[in-house]
Amino acid sequence: MAIEPDRLGRSGLELAAMLRQLRRQAGLSGVRLAARCHMSQYKISRIEGGKLRPSLVDVEQILRGLSVSPAVAAEALAIARIAQTEWQDRKALHRKGLDKKQLELAGLEAVTTDFRYFMLSMATGLLATPDYIRESITHAPPTQQAKTVSMKLERQAALLDHSKRFAFLLTEQAIRYPLVSPDAMALQIDRLASLTLQSNIRLGILPMGVRFSNTPLSTFTVYDDRLATIETDLGAAVFRDPKDVRSLLDRFASYAAHAVYDDEARQLLTTWAWSFRQ
Repeated sequence: MAIEPDRLGRSGLELAAMLRQLRRQAGLSGVRLAARCHMSQYKISRIEGGKLRPSLVDVEQILRGLSVSPAVAAEALAIARIAQTEWQDRKALHRKGLDKKQLELAGLEAVTTDFRYFMLSMATGLLATPDYIRESITHAPPTQQAKTVSMKLERQAALLDHSKRFAFLLTEQAIRYPLVSPDAMALQIDRLASLTLQSNIRLGILPMGVRFSNTPLSTFTVYDDRLATIETDLGAAVFRDPKDVRSLLDRFASYAAHAVYDDEARQLLTTWAWSFRQ
């Protein structure tokens, strides 16, 4: 699942141009194709103009309506899968304002029931203390920092909604990386330990020395079974294609099989917190 930001930006227009050319080659007007696909002509026009991102089902319907060859259909669907992926550039996000991102995440969390978080190098904001959050956004413009901290803390209220289920997997590196002072790190780890006792939260730890993957690792989040994000230092890729989401769900399940939970996890957390207090 390689992430190529430049390709992600081009794929939507590439797909629109390809569908438009295939329709013309088939000698069909937009109206006739729409009738074959049980879509409106307006929708066909917006898809071909690159103004509407079609779902994979939309693309499949259009390709059937055009009676294209299997090889052409496979090529178009491959481009459509890439077009379903959105790239969020970190620098552009900062220019736009981190508060906008927090509102977007809060909205996504409001409509999600099952959350799965894999954290490779740091704890996510939902699990973080105020000090940890503040230090994690020092790269952001100073004018945005106070508001962003406040909004991240407000979003933690979602953890108290017992109609929602949260599964967190953290590597030992993510837990023990000394982002803040030793005392603040001990409090951060204490918070993780307390959350292991909450009935709608499942928190697993992948200790150093446990080999749980043969593939490159990335921090990722899956929201129900409909949307997933993968984070890098340059930004985040958003996946909506069910195949990509399922791939990450399977990856999460394979990692979870190697994690430690409950009393064993709390024992590790207590030991690590004490090491910072010493």
